[in-house]
Amino acid sequence: VQLQAYGGGLVQAGGSLRLSCAASGFTFDDYVIGWFRQAPGKAREGTSCISGVDGSTYYTYSVKDQFTISSDNAKSTVYLQMNNLKPEDTAVYYCAATVKASCVWSLPTMYQYDYWGQGTLVTVSS
Repeated sequence: VQLQAYGGGLVQAGGSLRLSCAASGFTFDDYVIGWFRQAPGKAREGTSCISGVDGSTYYTYSVKDQFTISSDNAKSTVYLQMNNLKPEDTAVYYCAATVKASCVWSLPTMYQYDYWGQGTLVTVSS
């Protein structure tokens, strides 16, 4: 099982980035894929998730109108479109996969995820 997150980089405040998470080694349609981020000196926090089963999505409140998660099941890839980026969005972004949770009424916690990608750094300059 492998997850590879990429697409991070340096962007000015107000700009946009699209992250990708390419999955391999498992049946993508059976899994929930989530995006987490970890800013320097802070705990890892979940931002969003999407279900490969039914396409349901969920966002944490702070990014709900700013980030959009989507998937291309044929490519086993999940995307995170991030708009109107702010310096406080600076973090390493990780994708993760689980079959042990749903993505309908809440975000699965990081402890519910089985597989993790290596992370991609997003830096937003002011």
